[in-house]
Amino acid sequence: MLKRKNYVNNISPLFTPPKGDKRRPAFINYALEQAKKIDVARSELNYILKLRDPKTGSIIPRHRQLNEHRAAAMRVIVPAMIYHFNITSDLVQASIEQLADECGLSTVSKSGNKSITRASRLISQFMEPMGFIKCKKKWDKILGCYMPKIIMLTPLFFELIGISKEKLNNAKKQQLGWLNTKLIERGLKPLSFSDAKLVSREKQINKILELRNNFHLLQRKKRYAKKLFKLDEKDIRQKIIKYLVSKYSSSELAQISLQEFKKQVNIEYFYLRNLANEPYLISRR
Repeated sequence: MLKRKNYVNNISPLFTPPKGDKRRPAFINYALEQAKKIDVARSELNYILKLRDPKTGSIIPRHRQLNEHRAAAMRVIVPAMIYHFNITSDLVQASIEQLADECGLSTVSKSGNKSITRASRLISQFMEPMGFIKCKKKWDKILGCYMPKIIMLTPLFFELIGISKEKLNNAKKQQLGWLNTKLIERGLKPLSFSDAKLVSREKQINKILELRNNFHLLQRKKRYAKKLFKLDEKDIRQKIIKYLVSKYSSSELAQISLQEFKKQVNIEYFYLRNLANEPYLISRR
């Protein structure tokens, strides 16, 4: 009988932090050390908790533990999420693609197409239904596609590595206090938890928007931009305004000045105009 061939590209993935990155807060370093001590893929929580549909809350039938390849993926993606975790906002400040790349879970075919399926399925089919993380994705009305998911870590995620909700909350308070001390030193107003979450979310959305330079999306964006710029400038700007308004809640919009909002509209307008006028696309090297 023939031995079954491995159906994953990297049977021993390893998380490699980005080079030249900033020093991590003490709590993050502590959490990373905890993750080294515990086999998160075989945690008791994985057997006690039930998979639930994130949208409906209904139980998803499950008949076996994680297979070894998915378990290996979980063992590396957990420390990657911790490394990129923003303590005050609960956000993982990295996309699924970035996590997959840093963990050796992405592959590139001979034709040059990248696949992050191994990481994305672990997240959507296990970690989110188990309640370890929450994911949000927004429809990009300008480009006609979804933005990369925004990932948030829940207290249950930290229970995986033996960190209690109380210890997590204490770390949040300490980190916000440190952040506000720095702001006061610069003559700025201190932030509440909700303010800090808003600031972090803005940074995350801006980071996601930077991913627009990804070659795999450029052709689709270019087609849309060409179609859009057949309209009058007034109509184009109106569509951009509707898109930007949809990104924020009413309370968040109230905190953005008219001048800043106009600036965002102009940035979006000129970005799309340049894309529409670009004569050709240069493939990745």
